[in-house]
Amino acid sequence: MINLSPIWISLKTAATATTITFFLGIIAARWMLGYRGKGKGLIDGIFTSPLVLPPTVVGFLLLLALGKNSPIGQLLNQFGVTVIFTWSATVIAAIVVAFPLMYKTALAAFKQIDPHLIACARTLGATEWMVFWRVLLPLAKPGLIAGTLLSFARALGEFGATLMLAGSIPGKTQTIPVAIFFAAESGAMDEALIWVMAILVISFSVIWIVNSRTEEVAPQQRRSRHQKIRFFKFDRLQLTTRIRCLNPLKLVAVLLQIWAEYFNLKLAVSSLTNAPQSSDLLVPTGFTPNSKPQTPKLQLLIEIEKQLPCFNLSVSFQTEGEALGLLGASGAGKSMILRCIAGLETPDRGRIVLNDRVLFDSDRGINLPTRDRRVGFLFQNYALFPHLTVAENIAFGLPEGFSNLAIKNRIESQLNAVELSGLGDRYPGELSGGQQQRVALARALASKPEILLLDEPFSALDTYLRDRLEKVLRMTLAYYPGITLFVTHNLEEAYRVCPNLLVVERGEVAAFDSKKRVFDRPPSRRVAQVTGCKNFSRAVALSALRIEAIDWGCTLTMTEPIPDSVSHVGIRAYQLIFTVDSSLENTFPCWLAATSETPHRMTLYLKLNSAPNSPQDYHLQAEVFKDKWESLKRRSFPWFVQLHPHRVLLFKNDRD
Repeated sequence: MINLSPIWISLKTAATATTITFFLGIIAARWMLGYRGKGKGLIDGIFTSPLVLPPTVVGFLLLLALGKNSPIGQLLNQFGVTVIFTWSATVIAAIVVAFPLMYKTALAAFKQIDPHLIACARTLGATEWMVFWRVLLPLAKPGLIAGTLLSFARALGEFGATLMLAGSIPGKTQTIPVAIFFAAESGAMDEALIWVMAILVISFSVIWIVNSRTEEVAPQQRRSRHQKIRFFKFDRLQLTTRIRCLNPLKLVAVLLQIWAEYFNLKLAVSSLTNAPQSSDLLVPTGFTPNSKPQTPKLQLLIEIEKQLPCFNLSVSFQTEGEALGLLGASGAGKSMILRCIAGLETPDRGRIVLNDRVLFDSDRGINLPTRDRRVGFLFQNYALFPHLTVAENIAFGLPEGFSNLAIKNRIESQLNAVELSGLGDRYPGELSGGQQQRVALARALASKPEILLLDEPFSALDTYLRDRLEKVLRMTLAYYPGITLFVTHNLEEAYRVCPNLLVVERGEVAAFDSKKRVFDRPPSRRVAQVTGCKNFSRAVALSALRIEAIDWGCTLTMTEPIPDSVSHVGIRAYQLIFTVDSSLENTFPCWLAATSETPHRMTLYLKLNSAPNSPQDYHLQAEVFKDKWESLKRRSFPWFVQLHPHRVLLFKNDRD
């Protein structure tokens, strides 16, 4: 009769090794994900070397490390502990060869997670511990399951290192692979075949069980969220808001919960967590869902420098209360300013002060972590946590100490504000792009931050949704008691939302003023271009009040003295005036070279003083509404266009 002990030894060894490798691999992968020091490649090579080295080499190295004559072996001998040729040796060998699979799979799973989700969690006040437990682990679940399976299979089939380190002691260290080897070597092919069939059955059974559990979850996740399975038969929202308060004595319960969640087990763990009821948690004094925080002073001071790949970011400005729009070309440094304020990037030098709180000061060595800065960050790609419901997303950043009722009221209040009542149980994947963006806005404001940072929040939406969400944003900002910085490429959007504008050009402040002054009198040609001016010409001053526009082939009269350093003139396309009175000042005959049409406007390409030779032969662009175009196109040429002296812009020579 065949001794079945190799089956028990193999299962016990593989299960023990997989459990240990599961935690070691995740810890190593998380550490390597954030490691930025020297020798990262060398460390990674050491971690993965058992995967590429021959098993006998791994076994020989383990013998050298754990043998009786090694430092570790001598130390263990003093305590009467022997590792070589024991069951512990089979576990150690299995751990070493299985670890690289768990480590590499977990690292790959972590790297596939959108970095914006991690950054968002930090801006919502999450500690690195919370980011790990509540964002990284749940989102990496498929990869971690795959790594666990691979590790188990590798530990179950380990042969070379086990044979060298633990030997083949029947009933003690003889695993199934070792039993197969010795049975085949002795000519007992029938026995070897039995062991081969046993290991195949075990391996395929594990894969089938995990796959069947995974397939069970998918239909449940597609059901109505009113019928969805709660987290461990326990309110997930309550658990995630309380997990921050767990003390070390409850760590075992948390680990059991995580393990159960990963394999979809139904465990009753409420008694383990000893979670307090609603009455056990106190609502902060004076809190009501719609109450406004009492901020003594609304002021943001920015004086920072940071070397970027293409230029040096060096900005200095101060704003109070009202929303500030940040305009500039792509890559000008606008988003980097927001990330420095939020603490997601660290300036090389300077300081950031928000409402008299120093967030960053290089001279004083102050650099508050993101979670302590009290910022609300609305990312361009929404950065909603896909594994959490809408309600759980909004509740993610709420401060500790709120009762369940207070949390529920705050969530309902935020959903009402963004017109999403009744959608708290849905997941982000079940929402449209506009709904997701509104959830992101509600989440950013739920914790009542002192500053709201909006990084091109509407860029991925169509025109209709942009208009709707812009209205929601304007109404929200009308009641928001903090400071708002709004990065956008849409000029009209910035003009409607923000009373003040800051134009950034290659990491420097090119203009900072009220929106009317920035548009009416831009300080430079580059600022005029960024704010939508399309007509420019080289210019030479002829007298105190007359200037020649070289590229337009005309001479203009001004109402104010012309500076000697003037190099260019400009005028916005919508500020050209079509008239029938050719005697008006700065009025010239013009001919139409080409047109360009939008749903509501026409862009007219005009040549002054003579008829064009081709559609590309023009001087100026003019923009008119369709009704104006209908009457204008009936006129015979030449038309007459006025460049009003008050609308002509004068510029000094720009660097470019």
